[in-house]
Amino acid sequence: MNDSSWGAPPQAGCWGPSEQGSAQGAGPAGPAYDAHDAQHTRPMPIVPDGPAHGGDQDDDRGAARLSGPPVRDDTPSTGSYGNPSQKPQEPMPSAAPQPAPAPKKSAGRDLGAAIGVGVGLGAVIVASLFIVKAVFVGVVAVAVVVGLWELTSRLDERKGIKAPLVPLAVGGAAMVVAGYVRGAEGAWVAMALTALAVLVWRMTEPPEGYLKDVTAGVFAAFYVPFLATFVAMMLTADDGPRRVLTFLLLTVVSDTGAYAIGWRFGKNKLAPRISPGKTREGLVGAVVFAMVGGALCLQFLIEDGTWWQGLIIGLAVAATATLGDLGESMIKRDLGIKDMGTLLPGHGGIMDRLDSLLPTAPVVWLLLVIFVGSG
Repeated sequence: MNDSSWGAPPQAGCWGPSEQGSAQGAGPAGPAYDAHDAQHTRPMPIVPDGPAHGGDQDDDRGAARLSGPPVRDDTPSTGSYGNPSQKPQEPMPSAAPQPAPAPKKSAGRDLGAAIGVGVGLGAVIVASLFIVKAVFVGVVAVAVVVGLWELTSRLDERKGIKAPLVPLAVGGAAMVVAGYVRGAEGAWVAMALTALAVLVWRMTEPPEGYLKDVTAGVFAAFYVPFLATFVAMMLTADDGPRRVLTFLLLTVVSDTGAYAIGWRFGKNKLAPRISPGKTREGLVGAVVFAMVGGALCLQFLIEDGTWWQGLIIGLAVAATATLGDLGESMIKRDLGIKDMGTLLPGHGGIMDRLDSLLPTAPVVWLLLVIFVGSG
């Protein structure tokens, strides 16, 4: 016991011999202190009415106990007053950890929204394609302008490249119309004039960054509107709507086959540094689906077409659609973005739908001209 907690210790010589003998083992000096009582008396704890601050009760417990070793109490302690002699409760045994469920494969997009938007776009395209050809040409021109806006906006946001949108939009729309009216010759002339307009338009800005801006502008003019002119040129044939429908169906079937087979069986990455989600199994699915679809389309949709020609066209579509998808993935990875836009729920932007179509259009146009003529 710490004597200093009870007061000063008794000084020698204050008591007589008999008193010192009787006081040995007793407590320190105090008013009316009896040595006999001190041996049978223990301090009673001060029971507080409740926590002083309604939170941590460490201060109340400190005030309730006296300094020195605790005195044994025969009465079982319930621990309701925070007595330090309370026996700590043993922790409840924790339940055995349950194994985490295996992660489910995810499509990565809102599949319902993607299907709804795809069906809506398909209805608009087919309606305009078979009712009035000029309306379909207008739909292609609008898609080109929106695609150019998405591409130039992302270049400006992510890289600070300011490709001039106005000459690109005007020249791009004119390019599609020229391809429909004047064929390949009109498309090339419109392409050259658009590139020239980009060079001149950028001259109104400071010279810093001129080269990279006009280079990006000429690239955008070739990548989006010029490749789209081959869709308009397909439409000029007598069976033009069916040729365009074949081109659209085979591209969609190729993408669907790649998605379905790759999602279910894909294990070996096709180009992990460019697009980690694409697999070799998905490419096989794209080839099989596109070749079967091509054989059916050439046999039943295209006049004078045969099934073996459809196999070749389907194989070419699977290759160009995959390369087009990888090409835009390369651009997006360089820009550090997932999608080119947010205009189409479940799909991204217009450019995210044109990526497979644009490089496929000139290949299908050329093969159809070789196999069944320009019509």
